[in-house]
Amino acid sequence: MNKPLFDIPSSTYSLLSATERFLLEYIHQNIDEIATMSIVTLSERATVSTATIVRLMKKIGYEGYTSFKYRLMQNKKMVDYDDQLHDIDVDIKKAIKKNEEEVFRTIQLLSIGQIEDTVQKMHDAEKIYIFGRGFSEMIANEMMIKLQLTDKACENHDDPNIIRIKSQKVKTNELAIFISLSGETTELVEACQNLRMRQVTTISLTTSLDSSLSKLSDITLLGYKSDQSLFPEYEVRSRLSLNVIARILLDAYVIRTNS
Repeated sequence: MNKPLFDIPSSTYSLLSATERFLLEYIHQNIDEIATMSIVTLSERATVSTATIVRLMKKIGYEGYTSFKYRLMQNKKMVDYDDQLHDIDVDIKKAIKKNEEEVFRTIQLLSIGQIEDTVQKMHDAEKIYIFGRGFSEMIANEMMIKLQLTDKACENHDDPNIIRIKSQKVKTNELAIFISLSGETTELVEACQNLRMRQVTTISLTTSLDSSLSKLSDITLLGYKSDQSLFPEYEVRSRLSLNVIARILLDAYVIRTNS
């Protein structure tokens, strides 16, 4: 598999300056435009210096901005395949393409090293707690059931008060997984803070690199979130990318456990 676009260990991310973190989040949110954007244009739009851009690229594993753009253009060619949906309604075609893009971009963001580290921590943990709210609860429940089928001690909680209380009782030899699209769900952030103080390992599945959960967690598995929504007046955006991460993570766990 190709090198993920953002392969950043939590130890490296914690060393990034506030400006570098802002730039990283800007790139993540505008990834489709970056491939055709010069370093000067990016500097102007993100309101950072070109030196900051170059410095960030080196920190996340690229020789410079040019090599990062080249990688993006390679990805774009893989997505823009010949139109094989020409007989389908235009709006439905867009919906299909949107879902395809979310899956592809998410896979490109995943790091094999992070998956391996997460699987190892899951294997070593005496018990796993999974916390999710809203539509993320369905993903959390699926993860819990599949982990229990492997005889792994696992609990899933979605009630805000229970999440807060449980986060104060998790032991250091146990593990907590958070599932949150925005990474800013109040009770999840509070629970992650509690666990961090108790030195409990935390894993977050989210689409926001600069979110509170991402900053607090030991490992963040990042998904791609499309800006398009068929329900703009409601907070019901697609969790497809988080679902993809959860399934890859569980598949990897079963493979490593069996072997």
